[in-house]
Amino acid sequence: MPLFRNLPLPEAAAAAAHAALLAVALLLLLLRGARALVSRCASCLKAPRRNAAAADRALAGAGAGVGAWYRAALACCAYALLAQVAALSYEVAVAGSHVAVEALLLPAVQALAWTTLLALAQQVRSVGWDRFPVLVRVWWVVSFALCVGIAYDDSRRLMSDDEASAVDYAHMVANFASAPALGFLCLVGVMGSTGVELEFTDDSDAHEPLLLGGQLRDADEEPGCLRVTPYGDAGVVSLATLSWLSPLLSVGAQRPLELTDIPLMTHKDRAKSCYKAMSSQYERQRVECPGSEPSLAWAILKSFWREAAINGSFAAVNTVVSYVGPYLISYFVDYLSGKIVFNHEGYILASVFFAAKLLETLTARQWYLGVDVMGIHVKSGLTAMVYRKGLRLSNSSRQSHTSGEIVNYMAVDVQRVGDYAWYFHDIWMLPLQIILALAILYKNVGIAMVSTLVATALSIAASVPVAKLQEHYQDKLMTSKDERMRKTAECLKNFRILKLQAWEDRYRLKLEEMRNVECKWLRYALYSQAAVTFVFWSSPIFVAVITFGTCILLGGELTAGGVLSALATFRILQEPLRNFPDLISMIAQTRVSLDRLSHFLQQEELPDDATITVPQASTDKAIDINDAAFSWNPSSPTLTLSGIHLSVVRGMRVAVCGVIGSGKSSLLSSILGEIPKLCGQVKVSGSAAYVPQTAWIQSGNIEENILFGSPMDKQRYKRVLEACSLKKDLQLLQYGDQTIIGDRGINLSGGQKQRVQLARALYQDADIYLLDDPFSAVDAHTGSELFREYILTALASKTVIYVTHQIEFLPAADLILVLKDGHITQAGKYDDLLQAGTDFNALVCAHKEAIETMEIFEDSEEDIVSSVPNKRLTPSISNIDNLKNKISENEKPSSTRGIKEKKKPEERKKRSVQEEERERGRVSLNVYLSYMGEAYKGTLIPLIILAQTMFQVLQIASNWWMAWANPQTEGDAPKTNSVVLLVVYMSLAFGSSLFVFVRSLLVATFGLATAQKLFVKMLRCVFRAPMSFFDTTPSGRILNRVSVDQSVVDLDIAFRLGGFASTTIQLLGIVAVMSKVTWQVLILIVPMAVACMWMQRYYIASSRELTRILSVQKSPVIHLFSESIAGAATIRGFGQEKRFMKRNLYLLDCFARPLFSSLAAIEWLCLRMELLSTFVFAFCMAILVSFPPGTIEPSMAGLAVTYGLNLNARMSRWILSFCKLENRIISVERIYQYCKLPSEAPLLIENCRPPSSWPENGKIELVDLKVRYKDDLPLVLHGISCMFPGGKKIGIVGRTGSGKSTLIQALFRLIEPTGGKIIIDDIDISGIGLHDLRSRLSIIPQDPTLFEGTVRMNLDPLEECTDQEIWEALEKCQLGEVIRSKEEKLDSPVLENGDNWSVGQRQLIALGRALLKQAKILVLDEATASVDTATDNLIQKIIRSEFKDCTVCTIAHRIPTVIDSDLVLVLSDGKITEFDTPQRLLEDKSSMFMQLVSEYSTRSSCI
Repeated sequence: MPLFRNLPLPEAAAAAAHAALLAVALLLLLLRGARALVSRCASCLKAPRRNAAAADRALAGAGAGVGAWYRAALACCAYALLAQVAALSYEVAVAGSHVAVEALLLPAVQALAWTTLLALAQQVRSVGWDRFPVLVRVWWVVSFALCVGIAYDDSRRLMSDDEASAVDYAHMVANFASAPALGFLCLVGVMGSTGVELEFTDDSDAHEPLLLGGQLRDADEEPGCLRVTPYGDAGVVSLATLSWLSPLLSVGAQRPLELTDIPLMTHKDRAKSCYKAMSSQYERQRVECPGSEPSLAWAILKSFWREAAINGSFAAVNTVVSYVGPYLISYFVDYLSGKIVFNHEGYILASVFFAAKLLETLTARQWYLGVDVMGIHVKSGLTAMVYRKGLRLSNSSRQSHTSGEIVNYMAVDVQRVGDYAWYFHDIWMLPLQIILALAILYKNVGIAMVSTLVATALSIAASVPVAKLQEHYQDKLMTSKDERMRKTAECLKNFRILKLQAWEDRYRLKLEEMRNVECKWLRYALYSQAAVTFVFWSSPIFVAVITFGTCILLGGELTAGGVLSALATFRILQEPLRNFPDLISMIAQTRVSLDRLSHFLQQEELPDDATITVPQASTDKAIDINDAAFSWNPSSPTLTLSGIHLSVVRGMRVAVCGVIGSGKSSLLSSILGEIPKLCGQVKVSGSAAYVPQTAWIQSGNIEENILFGSPMDKQRYKRVLEACSLKKDLQLLQYGDQTIIGDRGINLSGGQKQRVQLARALYQDADIYLLDDPFSAVDAHTGSELFREYILTALASKTVIYVTHQIEFLPAADLILVLKDGHITQAGKYDDLLQAGTDFNALVCAHKEAIETMEIFEDSEEDIVSSVPNKRLTPSISNIDNLKNKISENEKPSSTRGIKEKKKPEERKKRSVQEEERERGRVSLNVYLSYMGEAYKGTLIPLIILAQTMFQVLQIASNWWMAWANPQTEGDAPKTNSVVLLVVYMSLAFGSSLFVFVRSLLVATFGLATAQKLFVKMLRCVFRAPMSFFDTTPSGRILNRVSVDQSVVDLDIAFRLGGFASTTIQLLGIVAVMSKVTWQVLILIVPMAVACMWMQRYYIASSRELTRILSVQKSPVIHLFSESIAGAATIRGFGQEKRFMKRNLYLLDCFARPLFSSLAAIEWLCLRMELLSTFVFAFCMAILVSFPPGTIEPSMAGLAVTYGLNLNARMSRWILSFCKLENRIISVERIYQYCKLPSEAPLLIENCRPPSSWPENGKIELVDLKVRYKDDLPLVLHGISCMFPGGKKIGIVGRTGSGKSTLIQALFRLIEPTGGKIIIDDIDISGIGLHDLRSRLSIIPQDPTLFEGTVRMNLDPLEECTDQEIWEALEKCQLGEVIRSKEEKLDSPVLENGDNWSVGQRQLIALGRALLKQAKILVLDEATASVDTATDNLIQKIIRSEFKDCTVCTIAHRIPTVIDSDLVLVLSDGKITEFDTPQRLLEDKSSMFMQLVSEYSTRSSCI
């Protein structure tokens, strides 16, 4: 065009660009007007839609709030318009009528453009958009780029002496004046956010988030967030720029993010879809090839091959364009040397460089995000498969996989397989990169590239033995980690018994020993990785030396351009070669994890045909077992149950009794299909509900535990509470049935847990009820009431099979089964069995013997009376009435009862269990400093920085040497001979690799030492934490820290810290090289760095909170895993596998939401920073090509371009490495939280240690003892004062919530008294160390706890007793014969939770511990609740004989257990109601103890 002919090229380009953008804006405006016209015409033909009207009303009531960001953008637009109007006015005023049209063209077009932009920007506020239109943003970015180009051209012509290069000063001043404003608008254009927010001024529904139709079909979605991520429906521009994420980041920049701010995943990205895809592919292989093991890797690939293919296409394009720069460098150096092939060659080369880097940046971000999404899919699907398998494992499979191992499969192995998505394409990309590199090298060094291929092949071949070594170390590391996690999970589950028995130190040392083994393999793996790093950093140098040496030997001529092109190629090739050890290591690790997961998924499941389901209409039998045999260990010659014949008609009540270990619980398991069936048939007709002997309670509130997934029916719910005697308990709780239950119901009493279980079963309204000793944990009154209201009334029409040791509950049964040694020895009604004699008669006689002990007492108690102060409180008539009122169901809690013993921890739970603690805001600098100072006082940090600096300096020096020493163009003479050239290059290059090796060793050493110190510190703080911490903290949270967070500290953080230092030094090196050649780059480097830091701050505000939310959301997944595996039998018994599976999928989605947003935010930041770096590189190229030939040395310019090609990657990696470091350092922050837990009193106080013989008498004095669970909660024990004489037997009784358990906790100092004191043998126990106290006391708890290991280890974990002493203890507790019958004797295995031993046998082992400990004071806390009456009598005889000189404090609901005590303490509402001998208390017919005895004696007749 003639108008453009006389304008300088940059100004002509600017005028043309603005004119084109104006034309596009006009076209869009016309299209919009036409669309509005059509819509208006259509609206005249039909009534307006209600939705549209509602939307109009909503928007009418809304106003737009604007911030400084939007106002600044408008001001900049107005300023730019004013500058162009001023330039236009100046041209007209100065030139007058002689003004040239071309002089007015640029300011006129720009003035019109800025008027349009100002109007469009103002429209944003009226419409209420939160993003500027794409056209406006592109226009601003282009305007700034044109402004920089014009400024550079004006500067060049201003310094030129050529008269033809005159400058239009009006244009130049206007352009320079507009530059700051345009720079800001460019930044706004890149960010896109307007800062405009809608503010609704009425109460219309418009402020409610709109439901996205079809996206919320799942009822269990997160109710607080109704948005689905726009990622699935985003347009091409939004996907390419990742601007769909900007609204979330905008919220995060204003305030800390919460889970409800994070949008839901799309349906195809949710765990349910991923699980279905993977599971179907896996099962298809099993069906198609039944003889071979299904391939998990193939199932994953078949499920997600489309995603992998799309990611592969982005990876391929990215790889190809990354080699464009190295290919063109030689042409660029030739151009700078004066060899110009065609016009504008320099600008075209610069444009191609720019376009290639731009395409590389865009494709890299899409590739990486796609890989991240694929990784999420794989992890979600695999986790769901592992969880489902855990619910279906057979007993034999369950024995070989503990809950800790299964959690490790999910926490570590699944994570590793998901992470492999990052390395998946490297397998085929490496050959492609080598081929492209060889093509470029062939152009530069000719046939010598064959040596490159050989050298590369040798480098890769060297990794084969390394891969095997890495796999070996990884396998050992995972095995040792499994062992540690298994033992950690077991300790956390049984921490109460560890503290009561004073075993914390012993088990802590065991864990530290396991950690040391793990550390050994971790050290081998990391140090071998350091050696591998040296080898592979040296590989590109080795390849370069071989290539250049071969070229020289063959007579080829090296030029600066060819050398720089080759070096740039080696630099790109260096990345995959350097990552090759990571690839090999990852393949090895992933293979190990895949093998472990495949092995687990192939484990035997419970057979579907274990029981045969019969339609109810076809039979009147609910259960029919015909000649069946069962064994928990099918390979064992001894059967658990044999010759079982059982026919139960619908509606029958069947009681099962027998001595401990006779197979009662196993019989119920056979009906459920839990125990392997060897022969026979089991037919079941109707749905079942199961109540196990050991209560399984979920974390959550009481109502959720009772409903167990069923919908709420208020009437039925109320009836269930009444039938289970729970109304009175709920009245004691401040939050009633909304009270949060702790981990495994730890803050409920044994009786409360059992009744919650019974309520759960009753609410399901099943046809068959299987109850395993449900009355053992409740007192006599509650037991009688439960039996009457629950079994005889609520389940009157149901089929009930109940195991019981209480003989008084047998007469009401329609059928009684007597088991002995796995056989049904007798079956019939109560009277018939009595007449038959034998085994049943023995059980009844034992019960009668226990009852008889309550009738007559010898006068030998009188000598006790004189020595005991009479603390008995004679109840008045009102007291008796009050006692009776307590039994009444309709009575409301009085103000004196208020809040009872168990309310304290529950109230705390209500506030603390619901949400895991997390920090907010920036990670404190102290966290970084503390971490860096943990190992060697931080002395390794400067050495790491020095090693990295030396590496960078030597690497730049080696490249500079090759560029300087070789001829600039063909025909020039070299500056040195070939030998010196190669020797100097090798010295510099291999020297740089040596420093990398030193740095890797230092980082590995620093990381290992720090990780070990943090682990030991955290472990010791957790083990010293008070019991209240474990009551209020789900074990999943602690496991999350000792597994996931600790793994991050072990393997990641030190290397992230080293990587950040490395990238910082590399970036400084690149900037130094580029600015040495073109100092003008510094003009853009500084603002670019400022912009990058601003974006980093903007990003990190959201990213930090996303990472914290991510850590918090991981714990519920782990907790549900461990909880579900522990209660798998109950879940299966109720047929609730699908509901728990759905819950698991929901929690996985809650975890995936912040994970996806966090990963997308990383790519969002990288894209913007790489775009800035790309523009800086383009600016550098433009400056270089604009210099006249010969102005700068071509080799140095080529070196600057070689390093500039890497600028965008290094810049983004620099910011990214810091952001990832801050995200990862949150794991250290979380570990430090547990390093600051409040601690119990000291274990030992050196100057206050009791004598070794203490306590000698066992006298216990309670002096005005007051106890509360927390400072702001009411008292539980109200000033108790009494004295237990040494060597006497003390029975402690009382209703639920009376304070019995609290008193025992105070005795062992699990709870510290608020006031008063406890004195044992004249020593105040609050003044001595906890270990000295607890190690001198002995306890047999209500829930017998066995640890995984051997019988010997469970009896004597401290290894203080001889085998002879252990055998004597076993004989005394009636287990000698059982243990001798086993092949391994004392080394007989004990599985996790003691699952291969009956509950009664576990209780006897606990008695054996007490016999071995021989403490002067023994506490029995419902110790015989789970054994039959005969065994109870036997245990009492053993205790009377073996502990005759000891003080024995017995809490029991069975009155015969305490009736022969020397003294009985009756507690009520935390106060002493009665304290006297049993004889005196029974003489007073109005005493509370007399009432308890009467209830127990007469309850059989009351039934």
